[in-house]
Amino acid sequence: MEPTANTVRTTPIHMLTESTSPLAQLRLHQLISPNLPLGAFSYSQGLEWAVECGWVNDEATLFQWLRDQLQGQMQQQELPLLVQFYRASENTDFGKTQYWNNELLAFRETSELRAEEFNRGRAMCQVLMSLGVAKAKENRHILQQCQHAGFAWACVNWAIPLADGLRGFAWSWLENAVLAAVKIVPLGQSSGQKVLFKLCEDIPDVVAKALDVKEKDIGFSAPAVTYASCAHETQYTRLYRS
Repeated sequence: MEPTANTVRTTPIHMLTESTSPLAQLRLHQLISPNLPLGAFSYSQGLEWAVECGWVNDEATLFQWLRDQLQGQMQQQELPLLVQFYRASENTDFGKTQYWNNELLAFRETSELRAEEFNRGRAMCQVLMSLGVAKAKENRHILQQCQHAGFAWACVNWAIPLADGLRGFAWSWLENAVLAAVKIVPLGQSSGQKVLFKLCEDIPDVVAKALDVKEKDIGFSAPAVTYASCAHETQYTRLYRS
């Protein structure tokens, strides 16, 4: 039967096998909360320059800018990388975590994006150590190199299933980007909420596809985002650090 607009999408089989305890759900909420002191509010990842040059100037252009990243870089690179960090954490394999640290940092194509990764990774590791997460302090030299490493280690230690962690990570990135756009386009809060509401519909499918990306296929080229990040380094007036 051909699908229609009213067809209910069934849950992928790999998600049906996962269950999240009430406490693990709350731990995930804490991990992706904007109140977590990672400094995410300080970064726009090139969006500020995209607004400056007119690429993003209203609700529709913001939606397209973020959807392209969600279905491209997030689906093919960021979430598949997080899968690998999660698997390494499950096996307490810090050698493998270091390997993926190196891979992730190689994907950060500008000085601002790389600095953001180090800063947020260090902040994440500080949070984990302050909360007494097992082995975080002893392995801080590895966990603090990027946000993915600490995020994955926290998910495994707090029994947060992989798919839930991926959805939470994608949601956190999306929320931060929308909040940045509300300030710098500027957009009204209602417009920001509409963009967030519509793009959330893509996250389950993006996560399902990210789980199927093989190691050798991880990576994505986003020239516009890279260019925006490079240009932001010398932007005359700016609110954000990337």
